[in-house]
Amino acid sequence: MRLWSTLERGPVEIPPPGEKATVGMYVCGPTVYDYIHIGNARPFIVFDALRRYLESRGYGVTYVVNITDIDDKIINRAREEGSSPEEVAERFTREYLEDLGALGVNPPTYQPRARAYVDKMIELIEELVAKGHAYVANGDVYFSVRSFPDYGKLSGKSPDDLLSGARVEPGEGKRDPLDFALWKAAKPGEPKWPSPWGPGRPGWHTECVVMSRELLGDTLDIHAGGNDLIFPHHENEIAQAEALTGRPFARIWLHNGMLTVRGEKMSKSLGNFYYARDIVKLFGTEAVRYFYLSRHWRKPLDFSHEALEEARKAVEGVYAFLAEAELAAGDLPLPEGIAGEIELLEEKFHRELEEDFNTPGALAALQGMANVGRRFVAEGGDRRALGAIARRIRELAAPLGLFQGERTPSFSAKAEELIGLLVELRSALRAERNFALADAIREKLTSLGVELKDTPQGTVWTLR
Repeated sequence: MRLWSTLERGPVEIPPPGEKATVGMYVCGPTVYDYIHIGNARPFIVFDALRRYLESRGYGVTYVVNITDIDDKIINRAREEGSSPEEVAERFTREYLEDLGALGVNPPTYQPRARAYVDKMIELIEELVAKGHAYVANGDVYFSVRSFPDYGKLSGKSPDDLLSGARVEPGEGKRDPLDFALWKAAKPGEPKWPSPWGPGRPGWHTECVVMSRELLGDTLDIHAGGNDLIFPHHENEIAQAEALTGRPFARIWLHNGMLTVRGEKMSKSLGNFYYARDIVKLFGTEAVRYFYLSRHWRKPLDFSHEALEEARKAVEGVYAFLAEAELAAGDLPLPEGIAGEIELLEEKFHRELEEDFNTPGALAALQGMANVGRRFVAEGGDRRALGAIARRIRELAAPLGLFQGERTPSFSAKAEELIGLLVELRSALRAERNFALADAIREKLTSLGVELKDTPQGTVWTLR
């Protein structure tokens, strides 16, 4: 399997399962100061699906998604509400976990919270100061960017280019405008911890370095997040980790494209966002997942209710086929030609995912399987043979978090039984040459979206 790495500017191969005991994967999680919006949800869904697909192919995966519960945004929200940062973080952590469940995201192997690792962060900062990569200024501690020669290798931004327009704010003790805070001296009303430099709190970039190294070691296999994190967050993570160890911080860097609204990035600051929970209520979990997976993870994705409605219809279409196939309750083998088509589509499904996790291509393969089944029945094939196709669709789609339900939302099992009875009644009326009533039944079923096809083997029906 190969994945496009931001650092390499090209595909990097993951060693086959068995050559490495586990794949260590770290995804930057939320800052818990509000409900997650639908744009925040994209990396959680995409990388959840990648993790689950790797596991389905025999890889062991240690999957870590952190929770940032120390941050300026949390402090500001607490001030607005007249509560404490701890209360804000705890409340929105609960809401975030509830939203993940609604999005069909599996719990990670570890879900570290920044507050639990402050002592380890202090230790890391002390080591960086001792090595000459960081310095103390008025109770703050800054990382010296120019002490790390490879700074900018992830983003492609050189320190000299970044210096243009950079400046030191009044009151800051930076030696260089590019330096970033590892430790922030306490201000009135802010959460604080004791440290060798006085009371204060860690910087955001330091939090992720410590949590990932504690749980996955000095070199991660995969580090992932939105492409808005490439600079400065992930660049600053690399600088700290590699200045400390002299070893690569991560082998593969994955960055998903942003969700946009009419071409603009979706963000709370712009006010053009929707909370994830509201969109799930409107369209359902699987429609939201299908919407994200229908676009390549590295490309931008434009959000609209119309696009979500199309995703919902696509999901219901597959469920309609599964319902038809499983209602027949047969286990007949597929004819050789059809079986060969299904096998080729299964190979396509895996080929698409193993080449940079191309989920749109994989979804096309699943839709193709349903289409093969529909054509088979329309041409007079015994619908009892569709069970084999339904099973393959469900098995393949499981890592993507799709098509594991029992029935399509649009047609219950009882409704499908009633359609079958009407089709049988129509056949009996035709046998009695009562064509007027038989045609009336057909016309009514057609108006409800049920298409009938008369074949030498009998009448077959499909949902339009």
